[in-house]
Amino acid sequence: MSRKPKKGYYVKGRFVAEGSDLDLELKAQLKGTPDASKTDLKRESEALQALGNALLTLRADLFARLQLPEKLQEALQEAKRITNFEGKRRQMQFIGKLMRKLDDDEVAAIEAALDEQQSGSAAEKLALHQAEHWRDRLIASDDALAAWLADYPGTDTQQIRALVRQARKDAPSAHDAQVAESQGQAPRKGRAYRELFQLVRAQMDSAQAAADNAPPSPEDEEHGHA
Repeated sequence: MSRKPKKGYYVKGRFVAEGSDLDLELKAQLKGTPDASKTDLKRESEALQALGNALLTLRADLFARLQLPEKLQEALQEAKRITNFEGKRRQMQFIGKLMRKLDDDEVAAIEAALDEQQSGSAAEKLALHQAEHWRDRLIASDDALAAWLADYPGTDTQQIRALVRQARKDAPSAHDAQVAESQGQAPRKGRAYRELFQLVRAQMDSAQAAADNAPPSPEDEEHGHA
């Protein structure tokens, strides 16, 4: 059985295999960094392979925006399907080789897309914590409702009052909370507690969407032309 020929090219009659140290050195020369050591080149290669691995987690909309080479897209899709450890490792090495063919702008676009996804996750966590904070404030104090309605006047006042009232009734007693804590369990929360959070989160998301879609104010436009 004949072995599958290695992929590569010839330089001055010498065969250079793709992904080899010589291949990396020649590409470094083309990039204008001929003094890069083998250690530097290997580090760059490993970083690109790690970047390729991170691409497997990228959201579909961000991935589509990148318009990566078809061969790389197919290799990434195949990597998602492979469950065998050794097979996955070899596929990721192959992806690393394909990543080394990308130019600096393409690599920068990938890094920007991954940063955007990470920033989105951070914003989502912040919004979640803010909604939880408001829910707990509303249950703890009557004064919080006036503050909430001032910030979110579109809220159904009767609905939020009813949910706050029911959530307070459903709240576990201090004794029940202590028993649950001693057993390593979180105190059980009622349905109104969950529905209050959902209402708060929906109002916050709606207000944020309205702010994002609002036309710029004259002051903003004035600053923009300054």
